[in-house]
Amino acid sequence: MTSISNSPPPITQTLELEENNHDSESDLPDEPTRSNHSQDEDRDLENTLSRVSSGPPYTVFSPGMKRWLVGMNCVAAFMSPITANIYFPAIPTLSRDLGVGVDQINLTLTTYMILQALAPTIFGDFGDIAGRRPAFIIAFVIYLGANLGLALQRNYAALLVLRMLQSGGSSGTIALVYAVVADIAPSYERGKYMGIVGSGITIGPAVGPGGLLNAYLGWPWIFWFLIILTVVWLIPYTLAVPETARKVVGNGSIPPQGWNMTLIDYLRFRHQNISRPTSVKRQKIPIPNPLNTLKVLRYKNMAMILFYNATLFIGFSTVTATLATQFQQIYGYDELTLGLLYLPIGGSTTIASIGGGFVADWNFRRIAKKLGVKIDRKRGNDLANFPVEKARIQLILPLIFIGAGALIGYGWALERQVSVAVPLVLSFFIGLCVTWPFQIMNLLIVDSYPGAPATATAANNLVRCLTGAAATASIEPIIRAIGRGWAFTILALLFTLPSPALWVIVKRGPKWRQERIREMMGETEKAKAEVSEEPTVPVEDSKPKDG
Repeated sequence: MTSISNSPPPITQTLELEENNHDSESDLPDEPTRSNHSQDEDRDLENTLSRVSSGPPYTVFSPGMKRWLVGMNCVAAFMSPITANIYFPAIPTLSRDLGVGVDQINLTLTTYMILQALAPTIFGDFGDIAGRRPAFIIAFVIYLGANLGLALQRNYAALLVLRMLQSGGSSGTIALVYAVVADIAPSYERGKYMGIVGSGITIGPAVGPGGLLNAYLGWPWIFWFLIILTVVWLIPYTLAVPETARKVVGNGSIPPQGWNMTLIDYLRFRHQNISRPTSVKRQKIPIPNPLNTLKVLRYKNMAMILFYNATLFIGFSTVTATLATQFQQIYGYDELTLGLLYLPIGGSTTIASIGGGFVADWNFRRIAKKLGVKIDRKRGNDLANFPVEKARIQLILPLIFIGAGALIGYGWALERQVSVAVPLVLSFFIGLCVTWPFQIMNLLIVDSYPGAPATATAANNLVRCLTGAAATASIEPIIRAIGRGWAFTILALLFTLPSPALWVIVKRGPKWRQERIREMMGETEKAKAEVSEEPTVPVEDSKPKDG
């Protein structure tokens, strides 16, 4: 049978591979009959941490398919920040056209960030149990409908509500894109892939053509542009991006079912009998549980990482949220010029994301070599006894203090209304030195919670976006009350004063991870005992139904 390049192996071969290697790969689902999501998560974590030296590869996806997956996820990651940042240059125009104040338009930024926090808790959990493909497709269908409504609306109430819906669709993908990287990339090369995917998030401020569209075509064309961009992405994704969720397809060798199949594979296999192991039940539509995201915060190492990461995000997000209004008030620039002013900070965040990922991988390999740990390029390394916290955090501490200095200088440059070149150069260093640590902390979050990376990323979004929403809602009144210089000085102190927490994470993090492992493995043993008492109903060979 002729196979499509880079697609999963033929069904008969993959099932044979699955049976032969049933007990050896860390993240392969070993008891698919279990319906309880928390039990699945515990088993996956236990399996991840008890990797043996022989068995199937971490992933069967070829290097070319990995690049395809990372590229498509980079574009998907691009959607949420461009949706937020493309809107900033139009804030003064929207305020004028809708007859409301800038503070009311800024409220749409706050509600956007609230949904940006909440949506990943639903889509992240759904993506971990149902698969990445259905979660992506549902999120982008919602996003598409919201953009259509925003392009047609002409009143403030509709703008407020539809921006929330738009945020729910676009932000739901943030947890998924990092989870896909965890699905296909072992820890020794995860940094570069997360950096590339993360560049989609950070490049939004640099290339979003909000100022250009607003100046020449009007603000509704901002949303028409997003509609076009979504359709251009959604068509190839639906056709040819395979499922990667390890609870659904393992390392890529287990044939996907139903809505987890690409359209090409569905058309290819729909007339073939698919013989599945008798232990595999037909997939049911799961009900996501957002509370699973909150469970991440009960672990000390995760809570400290998430809350410190939120302070970094506050510093960055308040700069991007106020840049257009502050530069218009001080320098009197038009909408087109305001859009171009995001290029320095957007370009530096892209450099930080991609460069930081490669440096993180280099430091991981350096520490592994120093400890005498051989990098397993086929199956990945067991992180249970590896100081991953040190490998990730070690190089970002100097950047945090440089970024704080740049943020303080930026605020006082605006306060003194100096040459525009000064705050623009400082915004470049803010993007470089605040975003770099932020992206490395995102990587550490995935490393620290391997059983459900989308859920962990969703917890990160929940904390950082709720705190970011409060910051963006209050920054303009704070600036008016105490001035630009002191306002941005306080924001800089917000992430420098708690920086000793990073030292605590490096020193105590490994011990806390071991405690969490023991706790979760105990829960796993208890869950296994309960499952062993449940009857198993064999499933006969099935055949995909014609659409």
